[in-house]
Amino acid sequence: MTTKHQANHRVMHTMIRVRDMEASLDFYTRLLGMKVLRRKDYPEGRFSLAFVGYGPEINNAVIELTHNWDQDKPYEVGTGYGHIAIAVDDIYATCADLKEKGAKIIRDPGPMKNDTLHLAFLQDPDGYKIELIDSKTVAA
Repeated sequence: MTTKHQANHRVMHTMIRVRDMEASLDFYTRLLGMKVLRRKDYPEGRFSLAFVGYGPEINNAVIELTHNWDQDKPYEVGTGYGHIAIAVDDIYATCADLKEKGAKIIRDPGPMKNDTLHLAFLQDPDGYKIELIDSKTVAA
């Protein structure tokens, strides 16, 4: 049951920790076409934040990239994390373009087993899985 106070609740962002901010920004902007919405360094805390997405956070869910300056080992993605899903217009053309640009595709585009959804998976520089879903195959 939704209360009147929950009527305008929505997801604003998901935060992931990244080891190399520049490599991550390149992945999300150059490969996936997102924009850097804002970015700030926190010298006293020894970390940086960058928010990337397809539109302003006030209207769109975005991704917060957190870089801890003293982190020298790769982060462990863990068993609880699944993926971030992004809708695309043409899964096959998008994946061909991403492969050409050097993206690491870990599941080639195609139909989901026992469903009409067409999808693919790739990995970002820190090993986070990104699911691409062909928007034309999403059920209403």
